[in-house]
Amino acid sequence: MPEPKFSNQSSESNIMTAHLNADAATGIAVVTGASAGIGATYADRLARRGHDLILVARRQDVLEGVAQAIRDAYGVVVETIAADLADEADLASVASRIAGNAGITMLVNNAGIATFAPVIRTGVGAANQMIDVNVTALVRLTLAVLPGFTESNSGTIINISSVAALGEMPVTALYSGSKAFILSFTRGLAGELAATGVRVQAVLPGPVATDGWDNAGLPLSSLNPATVMSVPDCVDAALGGLDTGETITLPSVEDAATLLANYDAARFALLGASQSGTPASRYKE
Repeated sequence: MPEPKFSNQSSESNIMTAHLNADAATGIAVVTGASAGIGATYADRLARRGHDLILVARRQDVLEGVAQAIRDAYGVVVETIAADLADEADLASVASRIAGNAGITMLVNNAGIATFAPVIRTGVGAANQMIDVNVTALVRLTLAVLPGFTESNSGTIINISSVAALGEMPVTALYSGSKAFILSFTRGLAGELAATGVRVQAVLPGPVATDGWDNAGLPLSSLNPATVMSVPDCVDAALGGLDTGETITLPSVEDAATLLANYDAARFALLGASQSGTPASRYKE
């Protein structure tokens, strides 16, 4: 695997100056999976809010096109890193690159892979790739920025999960499992950081009109159009949830607060009922 490619239209000294001068409330946002879809739209919206950017994706040419359009539109500094987050060397390079950057104030863990097929037909390679990107890379990059965030008592981590985290189908066992990990990880991390100034959010979109569906083996055209949200609507709603302090944002759910409260009550009741050293009566003769 070639070394990750780092590109920036500005010089290294210029980007460092811009980073040092960035407003503490904006600073640099790192967005993974930023060459298209949700990631590219996050990059656009965050640049509009005044963030400089570090954009990560596999396709250097497409990524650089996104970056240049953002530079032209908003005048912010945009650095691009071409890397495959399923590759250990690439992931380590990206993590190392962002770990020492005190100007970073936000991480958007958007990169993800979906393969919709029964587990037995998925194959080891595809299964590992999905786990590597959806789970391992997300945790690794979070660990890269978290020490700096906790030291400064500020910063934001946004993890893109899915409503598939709440329910699975016969063809989504691996995908739903990876997204359920993101939801649980975000909940736990948010609890750890509750008394700090570091903010954590999990975003659980329903169907969104991206090319990921066709790549995953389930054509977007096969879905009911009424259930599919546009990418801009999804990202704008997710950022609205962030602005209002939500830890879990479901962009398409109208009464999310009540439904999440009921969901939490049910899962904590089940957890509470498990706190017994005695086997349930149904397991006794």
